[in-house]
Amino acid sequence: MHRKDQIGRMRTETFDLLVIGGGATGCGVALDAASRGLKVALVERQDFSEGTSSRSTKLIHGGVRYLEQAIKGFDVSQFNLVRDALHERAVLLRLAPHLARAITLITPLYKLWEAPYYWIGLKMYDGLSGKASVGPSGFLPKRAALERMPTLRQKGLVGAVLYYDGQFDDARMNVSIALTAIAQGAAVANYVEATGLIQERGKVVGAQLRDVREGQTFKVKARGLVNATGPYTDTIRRMDDPAVAPMVSASSGVHVILDGAFIPRGTGMLIPKTEDGRVAFALPWLGQVLAGTTDNPAAVSDHPRATEEEIEYILRHLRRYFEGEISRADVKSAWCGLRPLVSDPKAGGTAKLSRDHVIVRSPSGLITITGGKWTTYRKMAEDCVDQTLKLNDLRAARKCQTNDLPLVGGAGYDPGNAARLAQGFGLERDVADYLNQAYGDRSESVAKLATQGYSARLAPGYPYLEAEVLWAAREELAQTPIDVLARRLRLAFLDLSAAKAALPRVCELLSKEFAWDARRRMGEEQQARERLEQSL
Repeated sequence: MHRKDQIGRMRTETFDLLVIGGGATGCGVALDAASRGLKVALVERQDFSEGTSSRSTKLIHGGVRYLEQAIKGFDVSQFNLVRDALHERAVLLRLAPHLARAITLITPLYKLWEAPYYWIGLKMYDGLSGKASVGPSGFLPKRAALERMPTLRQKGLVGAVLYYDGQFDDARMNVSIALTAIAQGAAVANYVEATGLIQERGKVVGAQLRDVREGQTFKVKARGLVNATGPYTDTIRRMDDPAVAPMVSASSGVHVILDGAFIPRGTGMLIPKTEDGRVAFALPWLGQVLAGTTDNPAAVSDHPRATEEEIEYILRHLRRYFEGEISRADVKSAWCGLRPLVSDPKAGGTAKLSRDHVIVRSPSGLITITGGKWTTYRKMAEDCVDQTLKLNDLRAARKCQTNDLPLVGGAGYDPGNAARLAQGFGLERDVADYLNQAYGDRSESVAKLATQGYSARLAPGYPYLEAEVLWAAREELAQTPIDVLARRLRLAFLDLSAAKAALPRVCELLSKEFAWDARRRMGEEQQARERLEQSL
């Protein structure tokens, strides 16, 4: 699968729909539209999920905090958001079983009155799940809570409530959605920037594009345009109408990675209330512990950085719930993502803004979708395509297909295939387990590539193989070392030091694959190193 072939189609064909933005929402819209039979193109000016969509808390969930807000504020829209998200949680677990799975979560309780409060709330959460439930919530006495999570602070602990949600690999999920859209006939390319919109007789009919990697410009014509650019929503809207009022504000969400020994595998923790009234999490993820998140107003930038104040905020809350010291030196990686929130001037603080999505059409016909959350990306895409068909007078050959369309890697996924991978290809068991979960029914192809001289690990203690670098370049549209280290593999998110050590070999492999000359290779490596030094 070559990016130049995707761009070649864009240069020569006219499309029913052009989607701008390659995060979860944009790729979801492209997949939905293409699977209905529309002719679709999608462009992303960076890499797929380079921004918000790779920097989530990695939970597929209804949102227990949104439910609490719905109850306290009698807010029907929040109830609907939770209900839709719980339905979509079940859909993702079914359609991408290699990338998504159920996770057990506990909330430790240090006051007796908290037990009935949280127990009742989680039973309501179970009730909203209905047939989409992944497990019943319950109460754990102190001893059972400590058996589940021995590292909990014991002083004052009265017990815990337990419930279930879903967890996933967000960046790999995003790539899988993009690849599934291509499999359905869409033309999809990363590193293609929309520099302007084309209007004829007051209607948007296409966009001016620039190939960021090669510097070439071209135009794409389409009967409908969708703006799905997350925090950059208003940038595209201003291309359509320079005087348009902004509709999106950004909130920074910082996460940190700690060693996996801090909490047991398979069980995460929800911190019910932080200093500013949020919830926070400590979750097992890819063998490490993911903790976060913050929620502060932020300026939109391409590569937001996690500040020391935000990192300390997370560590400070963890120390209140865990025995032993947790210091800055324990942080293996930290990153910041920008959440696009629909602006509400009456709301006080970004944590009170709704995560529900909004779809609007400009007088020229530009469709904008923004807001929402990762879990509901498929429902957001369905709503967006429905509205685009209606408002732009487009017709599709079929109704929405994505509720039952497996994502790439999911159709033939077998949880037991890891043992066969280990035996059949001579892989160590941790590598076989990882490949099976990361690539699903494509894992044998990756394993076969590894046997062709690329079976070495990229970093000690991690299951990532040299073969994956080539697979990412050949089959997953990766273009740069950071595409590989951060989003096709997750090493840069898990351990910055390990990613820096692996960088030269990744660059060597990509250089041969893409026929970079020495100068190009040096530039790519330097740029990647700068990104890693800046904590992504």
